[in-house]
Amino acid sequence: MAEAVSHHESGDQYANAPLPEALTVGGWRVALIIASFSISLPTFLNGAQTSLALGFWPAVLAAFLAGLCLCAGGCLTSLVAVRSRLNTYLLIRRSFGMKGAGLVNIIIAVVHFCWFGVNVSFLGDAVAAAGVGFGFAPDHVSVVVIGSLLMAVTTLIGFRALDRLAMIGVPLLAAMIVAVCVAAARRHGIVLSPPATSQYHVTFGIAISAIIGGDMLAIATLPDLSRYTRTRKGAVLSMALSYPFTAPLLMAGAALAALATGETDIMRMITGFGFGAWALLLLVMPTWTLNSLNLYSASLSLAATFPHVPRWAFILVGTVIGTGLALMGIIEGFIPFLVLLGVTIPPFAAIFVIDGWTRFRGVDPAASIENLGGVHWPAVTTWAVTSGVAAIALHYDATATTVPALDAVLLSTGLYLLLTLGTRRSRETSPA
Repeated sequence: MAEAVSHHESGDQYANAPLPEALTVGGWRVALIIASFSISLPTFLNGAQTSLALGFWPAVLAAFLAGLCLCAGGCLTSLVAVRSRLNTYLLIRRSFGMKGAGLVNIIIAVVHFCWFGVNVSFLGDAVAAAGVGFGFAPDHVSVVVIGSLLMAVTTLIGFRALDRLAMIGVPLLAAMIVAVCVAAARRHGIVLSPPATSQYHVTFGIAISAIIGGDMLAIATLPDLSRYTRTRKGAVLSMALSYPFTAPLLMAGAALAALATGETDIMRMITGFGFGAWALLLLVMPTWTLNSLNLYSASLSLAATFPHVPRWAFILVGTVIGTGLALMGIIEGFIPFLVLLGVTIPPFAAIFVIDGWTRFRGVDPAASIENLGGVHWPAVTTWAVTSGVAAIALHYDATATTVPALDAVLLSTGLYLLLTLGTRRSRETSPA
């Protein structure tokens, strides 16, 4: 991990230029990092709620199909990054234009703030449950507020240390999930069918879309990491070794625990199986690290859009917004939030992938990010129309493929190709 961090730090000077080949690494190392993205408390909650609605095998199948979709999307974004050695911001900037990229960065930052709210809610629950185990009952609101402030402080002064701690926190969380599954199976047996009456009403297509939505931001911003992959074959291999395996495996673990206990809250499972309050405190580390990453990534996006505003200001604004969302109960609408991400984020990735294989195919990467216009209207229009239509379709439960995220990808792809083809033809037929 230290070597990977040093590679990333060496590549920081190429934030606005193609990455040199000398800084690239093998695809299997990237695969390990990507696989760790799937091991999180939000993913466990999504799997638990989905399994209580569908049952074990349908939930695992939905996760496998979602993993294949994420793998396909990751291959496309990774291949564009390997071909160009450009990060996500530069790929978006050359597709949307200088000012258009600003709009995208703001939206991505808002998504990071929402994820901050989701994760700090988990932190509040973990600390509150641990407090009960130690003989006191901390106030949930106070825990959320204090935890958010501490996360902001560590993001400002100690992100590199947290980045290294992530390699400890992720295995700890994975081990805890396995322990919960084993304890649930021993106490209640293996349950594969959903309860007769469930408070979670999720269709098979919505389940796939929610799983895709949970990792869609990672897929869209994957070029930040995959541009370090040495070869195109390595980029495809890193995807094939990650999502198709991690998504169904984590779903299976969450499903076994949730169906056996009827619970979706891993904190209650831990206390119920007698693992102790210290086990709950172990959940704080990966959540803390993940939220610092959310603040860090959001601040970079906004700093690129508003270069005259100090980055610490965006970190503080994000902390306030994320904390407010947590206190307003964003966790209660978790699956709808994931489904919404699944229809608003994919068009961004679809657009810069299409451009990578059409407009900028064979073009020198360094030259492709020079002399850019203010707004590339076909890209902005495609995203606005696709997101609007997809949101309306979600409201009325209308879908063409039964998977809203896939609907959004197909619509954005077709519309963008149509608009760019029309723009190209109009230029060819216009008088000189």
